[in-house]
Amino acid sequence: PLRGIRPDAVIDTQNGIPFFSRVVAGAPVTLLVHHCHREQWPVAGRLMGKIGWWVESRLSPRTHRDDQYLTVSLPSADELVELGVARERIAVVRNGADDIPLGVEVGGTGTRTAHPSVCVLSRLVPHKQIEDALEAVAALRPTIADMHLDVIGGGWWEQNLRDRAHELGIGDAVTFHGHVDETRKHRLLSQSWVHVMPSRKEGWGLAVIEAAQHGVPTVGYRSSKGLTDSIVDGVTGVLVGSAEASTADVGELTAAVNALLLDPETRLVLGEKARVRAGEFSWRHTGNGVHEVLAGTAAGLRTSGLVSPALARPGLEHARAE
Repeated sequence: PLRGIRPDAVIDTQNGIPFFSRVVAGAPVTLLVHHCHREQWPVAGRLMGKIGWWVESRLSPRTHRDDQYLTVSLPSADELVELGVARERIAVVRNGADDIPLGVEVGGTGTRTAHPSVCVLSRLVPHKQIEDALEAVAALRPTIADMHLDVIGGGWWEQNLRDRAHELGIGDAVTFHGHVDETRKHRLLSQSWVHVMPSRKEGWGLAVIEAAQHGVPTVGYRSSKGLTDSIVDGVTGVLVGSAEASTADVGELTAAVNALLLDPETRLVLGEKARVRAGEFSWRHTGNGVHEVLAGTAAGLRTSGLVSPALARPGLEHARAE
């Protein structure tokens, strides 16, 4: 269907491994990278993991050494620099968020459950580490007896998580909703007190913003990288641990969730600040930012820094490609 079409610019999505479209594109290529996959490659197995990481960390940066890069957060840009990508070729356009569906009451005191409730909004795959949320519930249940966890999302790891919940003795305290439509998703978010995102790695963390639309703060790991951009620690949510993946401590995660559940004032303040920040992100602004990057690429320019069409953009710089 693309035969005979001559595009002005091409986006190559690198989800660990790129399509290497620059070999056949015949047009300037922009490499879209949400995050690097160093921590995720082991899931593919020892051999495939090594090959995948070599392609991502060595072959791809060399192949695309003259191309424009586009990513979704400042931490992801830093990771690309660590792989040898020149910072002046890395543009950052943060993800947007859809509006709350019509007919869904915006989260507030009138929508929250009567009992302490925590939610996880995520694909159910190993690197999302939903097990940590389950362990947090198991640890807190003796002191917060009516606590409940809503797991929103589906994936091939779901049965493992169901089994783990029963092993921990919290099968009756967890509801696995599976894949739901937008209306159901937002209603569940609006009912929650706290959103937990225990992921090993995130490029940005769209679920953080979707929870924030309902005034729900998020607790997550600092080592996930992208959450350090989508969550303002101590302002719109809570980050635990250090920047190193080895410090992702479920004990600290549990303590942070416990503190928010028991402190309605702090929970409200963080949630309302998160709601205000969520209003800064829309797909229209994201689309405008991506258009700006692609227009520059088509004109032989390179874009660097944070591209924020909705705001003043002192960090946006264009440089003539060499």
